[in-house]
Amino acid sequence: MFENTLSLDIQPRFNETDGLGHINNTVIPVWFEAAREPIFEIFNPELDLNQWNLIVAGFTIAYTAPTFYGKPVTVKTWISRIGNSSFEVGQSCWQQGKKTAEAKTSLVHYDYAVDKSQAIPADIRGLLGRLLHSE
Repeated sequence: MFENTLSLDIQPRFNETDGLGHINNTVIPVWFEAAREPIFEIFNPELDLNQWNLIVAGFTIAYTAPTFYGKPVTVKTWISRIGNSSFEVGQSCWQQGKKTAEAKTSLVHYDYAVDKSQAIPADIRGLLGRLLHSE
């Protein structure tokens, strides 16, 4: 991975394990969202829900290998595309050196008061640009 990748270490919990001994497929998207928090802070430093200015436009995930309980997981996060009012976040989960899942999330800079997307300001675009690359 590149230097301009955010990283979050997660210790899988027992209750996140399914009957096959894998981390349930509904859990990993929650981990991905948690790992996007530094991106949220670029747009909303206080994470004030009354000033929230992002909306998820789409999300895709691919499970490439089982993730298991009892071993730490690292979630890597980067920006894979920046548009006028939207951008794409790339993410991957790694356990014991093996990629177990990858995702792409499209987010839109959004003004809920007028129910409309907004151009990403130049200063925020610059901060996102520091995390820009493809995996």
